[in-house]
Amino acid sequence: MQIATQGRRESSPRHDLDRLSPSSVIEAEPATQQDLAQLAAIAKREIPGVNASAELAQILKADPESIFSFRRAGKLVGGIAFLFLNCSGHDALLLDNIDLKNPQRAYLARSDESVAAIYVWALAGYGRAVMGLGSVAAHLRQSRFTEADYYAQPSTKDGRDLLIALGFRPIQSFQSDLWCYLRPWHCLQPIWPASNPSTGSATYARH
Repeated sequence: MQIATQGRRESSPRHDLDRLSPSSVIEAEPATQQDLAQLAAIAKREIPGVNASAELAQILKADPESIFSFRRAGKLVGGIAFLFLNCSGHDALLLDNIDLKNPQRAYLARSDESVAAIYVWALAGYGRAVMGLGSVAAHLRQSRFTEADYYAQPSTKDGRDLLIALGFRPIQSFQSDLWCYLRPWHCLQPIWPASNPSTGSATYARH
């Protein structure tokens, strides 16, 4: 997870991802094909060298729930993209046998299939876009996703700090620097007060 910031970013306190409150400021909903060009442009504008247009289109085609757009007052301000992995994909992730930029279709859960693992492929936005995570987390508490833990790979200190703030921890695997967020019902973890991450202007992406 690469992160590029604009200006001063306040340090984030710890938040349990599954306890985040949906925001009344940022609307989050499944992205449409019409959103993809703007989402790719946000990532490209904030992170030099990033061009995610083709990858985002492939992810959305594989599963219409895999990308969420964040809007403030009707204006697109960012989004988040996931790879929803089946059991084979989960194993391939841990064993570093998956191309995360162009995953084999056999590793992705069908849209009518329960998800075994949720990989955070990209999070991009600025302003208060990150507050949309509360609504996305609520969506991913639906029955199709409840058995799936989250995985991500931070590529910067800020990205790592964000994962820590959301309750992720590094795990041992063949995949380089893989972090995991265990769902609260999968382990005995402290329950943290419901809140939202800090609202500093930022862009996050993983490629």
